[in-house]
Amino acid sequence: MSATVEAIRRRVEGQSEFVGRLRREIGKVIVGQEYMVDRLLVGLLANGHVLVEGVPGLAKTTAVKTLAQAIACSFQRIQFTPDLLPADLIGTLVYNPKDGGFTTKKGPVFGNIILSDEINRAPAKVQSALLEAMQERQVTIGEHTFRLEEPFMVLVTQNPIEQEGTYPLPEAQVDRFMLKLKINYPSRAEERTIMDRVDLLHEPVVNPVVTKEDILAARETVNQIYVDDKAKNYIVDIVQATRHPETFGLDIKHLIEYGASPRATIYLQQAARALAFLQGEGNVFPNDVKQVAMDLLRHRVIITYEAEAENMTSEDIIRKVLDTVPVP
Repeated sequence: MSATVEAIRRRVEGQSEFVGRLRREIGKVIVGQEYMVDRLLVGLLANGHVLVEGVPGLAKTTAVKTLAQAIACSFQRIQFTPDLLPADLIGTLVYNPKDGGFTTKKGPVFGNIILSDEINRAPAKVQSALLEAMQERQVTIGEHTFRLEEPFMVLVTQNPIEQEGTYPLPEAQVDRFMLKLKINYPSRAEERTIMDRVDLLHEPVVNPVVTKEDILAARETVNQIYVDDKAKNYIVDIVQATRHPETFGLDIKHLIEYGASPRATIYLQQAARALAFLQGEGNVFPNDVKQVAMDLLRHRVIITYEAEAENMTSEDIIRKVLDTVPVP
């Protein structure tokens, strides 16, 4: 088995060389925010979608746009508003009076990296239009179904402080995001660097340093990264502890309305593999699982009214789980 892991590690070392180039190119624009950039790369390599939450001005949109510019792929930005229609997102059939037929006009969802800005500003019928694209990687317009080109990744931003006139995402849709990131303010030193670097008249030029083929090849390698039984059991124990905490000696059952779904188990393994790839490893360590667990679970653990009354959040509960479930 060690020979297999070593062979995978050599393959990872060869294929992950582009990660450094990608980070440097993104660093031309984004100061700090290493956590956000790393998790965006995890989502990209693990073939998952990412929900980014943070107050305005923290470079959420800029980071996604810069990532797309650094990859030679198509990028589409969709600003969600209350008057948006599903056809504005996926496309529609346009009548041609000359021949009496219909032609398909594809919407902005037909791209490689899709940025959905402030998704909670659009009504549910528009939000649900993303579901088929996100889960099935296809879009149906009229009688025809179109496969979306790989790599396909949806990155959604959400403003947590201005909730008037918004439509909260239903749990079924939130669960389709592999990761939910919470972005914080930069440090004092980072903010000073931002002030020195930003020139509003001359934006830095971001060059494509990675191809779509690089990403697809890396995804194949990520799928082959070795996960031993101890790490797999650790993943299952963490997810089970959100459903049956009493089994692990946790007195928090009354705080949890619903635990994480089986999708969390699948995504947790894949995200840990992607993190191992970024670190140049050929196998997943339990610490890799623990590092990404919060981003995988914070939007999947639904708390009770009692927890809200005690000012407990899903993150508080997940921390208790991660502190209690033994690391192999």
